[in-house]
Amino acid sequence: MRRADRLFRIVERLKGRRNAVRAEDLARDFEVSVRTIYRDIADLQASGTPIRGEAGVGYALDRQHVLRPLMFSAEELDTLTLGARMVESWGDKDLTHAARAALDKIRAVAPPSLTDVEDVLFSYPSGGRPKQSVALSQLRAAIRNKRMVEFRYEDENGARSSRRVRPLSLVFFAPVCLLAGWCEIRGAFRNFRVDRMSRFAVSERAFRDERGKRLSDYLAGAREQAPA
Repeated sequence: MRRADRLFRIVERLKGRRNAVRAEDLARDFEVSVRTIYRDIADLQASGTPIRGEAGVGYALDRQHVLRPLMFSAEELDTLTLGARMVESWGDKDLTHAARAALDKIRAVAPPSLTDVEDVLFSYPSGGRPKQSVALSQLRAAIRNKRMVEFRYEDENGARSSRRVRPLSLVFFAPVCLLAGWCEIRGAFRNFRVDRMSRFAVSERAFRDERGKRLSDYLAGAREQAPA
């Protein structure tokens, strides 16, 4: 992670917390040394960022300098909290960190009477979750950047094949994750279980949206095949 990105994320993390955050916790989250966090905080303070606190105690943003977002209703908070906890339980490392950061921000802006919902909404991972050899973060990046992906695939009958795919979407049917995409080898839309992929690689080759091969086309076809 670039230092500029880390400084931005440190400020965002402090925005999402009511209480002071220890340098040790920041160092663990950003995978750097505590000394590096001390330097980062000192530089942010020198640049005018209103961070209060000190080494060994913890850091917090001056609440008067933090803009409050729109308030959520109780039902909206239920939805956001449960959704974030499900992602925290089922997601990969990057999504887990993002879910925790989202929950911190929810706690920071909502009154205690509404954040008490956390005590009654939980999500636990299943012991039957299949192992995956492919990093979902790589797949998400390939989808966003429209990069071809290549991998070996083993179907439910044990047949193996090499695939080159335009990745369009990740679909979760817990505990299974599917990649929906246009298969260049088969010339058709296909769904691939991520846990059945191996030798995965993101190609340097980018693709453009083409009629008949887009996510909207995939979804239209899925709706047509859905039972009435």
